Amino acid sequence: MKLSVVILNYNVRYFLEQCILSVQKAIENIDAEIIIIDNDSKDDSCEMIRAQFPKLTLIENKVNVGFSKANNQAVEVAKGEYLCILNPDTAVAEDTFTQAIKYYESVENIGALGVYLMDGTGNFLPESKRNLPTPKVSLLKLTGFHKKYYASHLSETSQGEAEVLVGAFMLLKRSIYEEVGGFDEDYFMYGEDIDLSYKITKAGYKNHYLGSTTVLHYKGESTQKNDAYFERFYGAMQIFYKKHFNKNILLEGSVNAGVALAKKARRFSSEEKLISSPKTERSYFFTENIELLEKLSAATSTVFQMASKHVHSQVVLSNSLLVFDAEYISYEEIFILMKQLKDKDNLFRIRPFGCNFIIGSDQSDEKGGVIVF
Repeated sequence: MKLSVVILNYNVRYFLEQCILSVQKAIENIDAEIIIIDNDSKDDSCEMIRAQFPKLTLIENKVNVGFSKANNQAVEVAKGEYLCILNPDTAVAEDTFTQAIKYYESVENIGALGVYLMDGTGNFLPESKRNLPTPKVSLLKLTGFHKKYYASHLSETSQGEAEVLVGAFMLLKRSIYEEVGGFDEDYFMYGEDIDLSYKITKAGYKNHYLGSTTVLHYKGESTQKNDAYFERFYGAMQIFYKKHFNKNILLEGSVNAGVALAKKARRFSSEEKLISSPKTERSYFFTENIELLEKLSAATSTVFQMASKHVHSQVVLSNSLLVFDAEYISYEEIFILMKQLKDKDNLFRIRPFGCNFIIGSDQSDEKGGVIVF
């Protein structure tokens, strides 16, 4: 088998359904499997998998064992030559896996590969490609200096070496994953992708970034900025430094102090931040299905205009709610339109193939929305 796609889920049933549907489309011409591992979700995620995707491998944990341990569990049963660690709050383009594997096989001594990640507003996520967060670099980032934290030597759409990738999408050979021991289970959530990236480079491989294919990542579903987030994220960074950098009382004190200040500052800024979504003046549904348009209009009490995938070249789309029907327009085309129209105060929603809901997110660090109709 060529590829095993591992998706760890926790209480994001509708996002998971879209993710699976997009992955199934993207692996149509690849000998591949999808493995879902669920960390004791309290919604109906597992029931949905059993009912709608009975042929997929589903592992149900009875407790939330964290990101690292759960992914390691799934990899133990994976059969693919390649692994893709994928968040459930993502959707992949139809060419993502073929492009990623093709690039991977063209580069010598490659370790892990990341791709262009875009949030629900159409904006690039800079954590798609990062430099190693040494204590000095991280302390600079905590105080607002981001230049050395992100791999700015690479443009968003280019390709090349990037030391640290994000766990929302990470493709690598299963043999390398096993060689470096997989995700370190000392991390419960956050930091494990940095740790794995670093272990791969320490083993002599080079991690790479590929900007020619896009993955949509509704980051707010997995990055809620609450007290638990701050404790886990900055706690994870402390674990990372203790494991990989020489112990130094002065350094440890500086890191601890920086972490404490950052937790307070970030918590304060999160409490103070109030960003309202733009008010839309018009609503468009990119579809050919009139019955579907009428159902959505009735369920949302909104008048939707039917739009063609080419309408943006004829009409200026701004201050609008744009809903894309994935049965009519491909994810690759959806992502292109989101990038093109992101700076015009538009909001984006997707109706996944065959589904009775639309899904989207208007801010990269807040939970997205689902409307069932």
